[in-house]
Amino acid sequence: MFIPKLFVTLKGYNRKQFASDVIAGIIVGIVALPLAIAFAIASGVSPEKGLYTAIVAGFIISALGGSRVQIGGPTGAFIVIVYGIVQKYGVDGLTIATIIAGFMLLVMGFARLGSVIKFIPYPLIVGFTSGIALIIFSSEIKDFLGINMGVVPADFIDKWAEYFKHLDFINWYAVIISLSTITIAVWFSKITHHIPGSLVAILLATAATYFFKLPVETIGTRFGAIPSSLPSPHIGHIDLSIIKHLIQPAFTIAILGAIESLLSAVVADGMIGGNHKSNMELVAQGVANIISPIFGGIPATGAIARTATNVKNGGRTPIAGMIHALTLLVIMVLIGKWATLIPLSCLAGILVVVAYNMSEWHSFVSILKSSRSDAAVLLATFFLTVLIDLTVAIEVGMVLAAFLFMRRMTQISNIGVITKELNDTGEGDDPKAIQKYNVPKGVEVFEINGPFFFGAAYKFKDSMRFVETSPKVLIIRMRYVPVIDATGLHTLELVFKEAEKRGTRFVISGIQPEVYKEFEKSGLLKKIGKENVLTQIDDALKRAEEILSIN
Repeated sequence: MFIPKLFVTLKGYNRKQFASDVIAGIIVGIVALPLAIAFAIASGVSPEKGLYTAIVAGFIISALGGSRVQIGGPTGAFIVIVYGIVQKYGVDGLTIATIIAGFMLLVMGFARLGSVIKFIPYPLIVGFTSGIALIIFSSEIKDFLGINMGVVPADFIDKWAEYFKHLDFINWYAVIISLSTITIAVWFSKITHHIPGSLVAILLATAATYFFKLPVETIGTRFGAIPSSLPSPHIGHIDLSIIKHLIQPAFTIAILGAIESLLSAVVADGMIGGNHKSNMELVAQGVANIISPIFGGIPATGAIARTATNVKNGGRTPIAGMIHALTLLVIMVLIGKWATLIPLSCLAGILVVVAYNMSEWHSFVSILKSSRSDAAVLLATFFLTVLIDLTVAIEVGMVLAAFLFMRRMTQISNIGVITKELNDTGEGDDPKAIQKYNVPKGVEVFEINGPFFFGAAYKFKDSMRFVETSPKVLIIRMRYVPVIDATGLHTLELVFKEAEKRGTRFVISGIQPEVYKEFEKSGLLKKIGKENVLTQIDDALKRAEEILSIN
């Protein structure tokens, strides 16, 4: 049932848990502040849009979601796709794409596709995540080094070419702030987990920049003032002519949002011993991504790092996530104007840390050492993400993974002749091995092992060609065929018709219930005859003897 976890967790809710949720929510809100601003800037929009997203979408995801502890908001995964949309279609185009993605997520949720999305190949996820991490790192070099240059090219190679051209314009004050930010963010977590190192780095960097009048670019000098309240609901200009062009990037936003949120929910389940509702989570993500852009926000999803912070600080119900959103709202109203003093090199340092954490280089190396097919999916997705486009990377990665999976399934589908003339030692311990039966002369037995789908059908056709003389009875043994698709059924029908032309009778043995149903639905059962489709090899051999005696 589509019931948010909030309503489930409120049963037996007490003051002690409420106190823990409030503390966790406040801490996560403080952690989310610099990340929300940094993700917005890296995505090519103004910093306050990141705050709007964390507040509005974060509250909705917690209130309506299927996880007890999920924290929603802008994430690094969206930076690449959002930046591309903004550069090509502007902020209004991003608004439309995000709303479309929201409706797509709603459809996924109500269609109960939550469990299906979990089966997206891991090499594909690592491939595009690592690619996104490299792009985030590359995009932050300008602010990290404080390079005085024009607009940074969107293309990866062009971007680095421009950086090398402007190395003479490095601002060493910015470099020192960036490196100091990374050092503080990484090492402060070893001192305490209750105070985020990124926040400490921002406070110190902002204070140093303000009091020592350091010549570095800040949020204020680039973007101006940050509003101290949420904007009124507003969609902006909708250009119907570009909607069709936004369907593809919207789909990418929806897929990324679904994958990120469900991965985060699974990680959270492992930390608290819980069990999230994947379909309800997708519905919440959908609602959040429909409403967030109306209030000036950008795409949102579940954030693994912030969710983990919530759990580690005692958050156990969606109340903590809602408190996190309210905390950000209070911060924006009371001290948002001071955020304009934050140096951009500091935010760049924070995003470099985020990119490193996203890179999953340990998993990347591990997959490279595994099977060739997994490595192929990983590398294809990674390079397409970096050099071409994230949307193309996901599409090609999914198609490649599907084809390689089918190839692997074809390899494990074993089809061949197993008559008594063959000495198949592999079936020595099998009580139903054909060698233990007396196969009458004029009877040929073929066995199909594994899923019989279009990837394996051609192997069946090839095997049938090796039958030099047409037998009087052809038994197709299917005891180890768990599933069959339309191509497999069509291939069997072709073989059946060819056998009829040659005067060979057709018998099916060992058919499983699910496969039997497919035979019925396709009409193949009627063509072959129920009396010739049997569940045991003993019955199939008896049927063959009957046919031989009649003929």
